[in-house]
Amino acid sequence: MSLALSTLLYEWRRYLAAIIALALAGVLMLALGAIFIGMMQSFTVTIDKSRAELIVLSPRAQASGGPGGGAGPLPKRIVPLIYRHPDVIEVQDLPDDFGRFFGPGQPSPSMVNIMIIDTSPNGLTLPDDFTDAMRRAIEEPYAVGIDVSAAKQLGVKLGDQATLNGRTVRVTLMMEGYANAQLPSVIMSRQTQRLMGRANDEQLGLLMVRVKNDGTLKDIERVRNELNAMSDGLYRAWTKPELTASTTREMMSEGFIVILLTFLSSIGFIIGVVITWQTLRGAILANIKEFASLRALGVSIGQLRGVVMELSLWVGVLGVAAAGLLMIGIAALARSVNLPMGFEIGSLVQTGILLLLISIGSGALTLGALKKGEPADLLK
Repeated sequence: MSLALSTLLYEWRRYLAAIIALALAGVLMLALGAIFIGMMQSFTVTIDKSRAELIVLSPRAQASGGPGGGAGPLPKRIVPLIYRHPDVIEVQDLPDDFGRFFGPGQPSPSMVNIMIIDTSPNGLTLPDDFTDAMRRAIEEPYAVGIDVSAAKQLGVKLGDQATLNGRTVRVTLMMEGYANAQLPSVIMSRQTQRLMGRANDEQLGLLMVRVKNDGTLKDIERVRNELNAMSDGLYRAWTKPELTASTTREMMSEGFIVILLTFLSSIGFIIGVVITWQTLRGAILANIKEFASLRALGVSIGQLRGVVMELSLWVGVLGVAAAGLLMIGIAALARSVNLPMGFEIGSLVQTGILLLLISIGSGALTLGALKKGEPADLLK
């Protein structure tokens, strides 16, 4: 076992503050990104969970909806144009709507986002996490489903009757994973939408496309490129990952979001650097006589600097591990209250590397403290 690691294990209390500071800095940065990703996913959940391979939007749209932009309506004549491609086997629009929902436990109506899906078995717009029992529950006339996170806000529970846009509906399904960061979500079948007189046969929402050979991304991208080449500027086809990335960019273009994320992430970074640096410096100064003794025994200042840098690296590793454990706990807590959070491998790796750099940088700033550990000081 190296001297740095044995020192850390023996005097862990001196370095605990640095580990906690790194962990909290990492949690702050990760939580902000996770909430942002979760907010974005809440706007695109029906697209992400659909059984389609391609999404067709109007040619000028850059996002699927939400604060970053919208798809805009498409004329119905677009559908046969997409069917011209030999690999297209099904096209369905994904309508959405807004409404006033009045539950029995509500003092006043609430605005809700209405998601409309196809309830046929293996339907193109049927979410891929719907079981057959969930599908049949929504299939009933005037049946609706809500996310469990919206039950208290909408004043309903499973089996209750409520009023939606002046029509009586019944809550037959309580879902998880469909929390919306903007408005509570209500899901219904296409048949119920027509019974309520809300269907629009003249203009369509975004179009979901199922293609042949959907097992490989290469085939899907080929069909996308060919559809766009034959679109004559009337529409644009996207893959799901491509549309998600574009929606993220559109949301990030909102100045307030960028400023808020940058500001809070900077606070987390500064807290991590300052506390880690001062904690490491305090720990080294507390053990300065031991370092002076090592120098008296012939250990060079360069070797002692290596010990300090290795020590800071181990602090960083433990800080990353602690941040991971804290985020697991926070994610579990968020799931328990149905707060939408999302994680990407890239951001997790980036944050871990940043925490290690903070720790190593703090160790480098601490090296000056070794100058106080001269062997002659042991004689005082």
